[in-house]
Amino acid sequence: MAVNLVRYDAGAGPRWGVVREKAVAPLRADYLTTAALIRDGENDWRNASRVHATAPLESLRVLSPVTAPCRVFCQGANYRRHMIESGLDPDAKAFNMFFTKSDASISPPIGEVIRPPHVALLDYEIELALVFRRAIQAPVEVRPETLKDYVFAAAVANDISARDVQIPQTQFFKGKSYRGFCPIGPWLTVLEPDEFDLLDNLDLRLCVNGAVRQQDSTANLVFKPAETISELSTFANISPGDVLLTGTPSGCALRVPPPPVRRLLQLLPERRFWGLFLASQKRRSQYLQPGDKITATIRSSSGALDLGGQVTNVV
Repeated sequence: MAVNLVRYDAGAGPRWGVVREKAVAPLRADYLTTAALIRDGENDWRNASRVHATAPLESLRVLSPVTAPCRVFCQGANYRRHMIESGLDPDAKAFNMFFTKSDASISPPIGEVIRPPHVALLDYEIELALVFRRAIQAPVEVRPETLKDYVFAAAVANDISARDVQIPQTQFFKGKSYRGFCPIGPWLTVLEPDEFDLLDNLDLRLCVNGAVRQQDSTANLVFKPAETISELSTFANISPGDVLLTGTPSGCALRVPPPPVRRLLQLLPERRFWGLFLASQKRRSQYLQPGDKITATIRSSSGALDLGGQVTNVV
């Protein structure tokens, strides 16, 4: 059975524990980083998963279960409906779109995100996050049956994005890397080897102020984790504790004009083009405003896996 590992602070600094029925069984040792937990902590968390959990989860300050420094790799346009919504053909996609976020963006799953003063188009992107188990320093061929050798755990993530930085400046890294722009958790769900097939049927759901904005299933991923990690390994070194965000479903605040309209608009002078783009996006009420509350959950419909839920307030 999958084990949920939470990183928390009860007043004496960060600790790790196993979540069972809304309570936490602390681990015996301190692990300063996620990588250290992966390397040294298995016997500890397996033992903790067999004892009675006594600390109420709601009494603890839950921290991100992914620690910096680490690499945050991201996939773009990886759900079928999201691609179609963006004017792309998922059946014609031959390779992944990869980018990264700064690890300074990693933040707790329960808390706040500050909208930078110069940002008007703040967007949300629920994503399934995968935490790497082992180092990869050369191309590898990962198959569904060997995915367990490379992935340690799964988690909920929100790839918060400043669209008026990301798009006009063509700065994915900058527009997605402000501090607080990557809530992760509330915990790491460590799957048993025979549970990895469940990653292909997880339900993602993100709401803003209680209204559903994004809802989809990992069954609709264009590139599955095994083939994605294979491609990523051809050009990137990966360390234990690094993270892969596997893409977001449709329903983001951002709306890109269909290809024929984009081709016409691109004939305009650049300043005029971006002025029209920003003006059209600012008319969309879906962008996040101070006072908004984002909730995000990922779980299997069968209940076999529950990656937990996030609550992020925009300030």
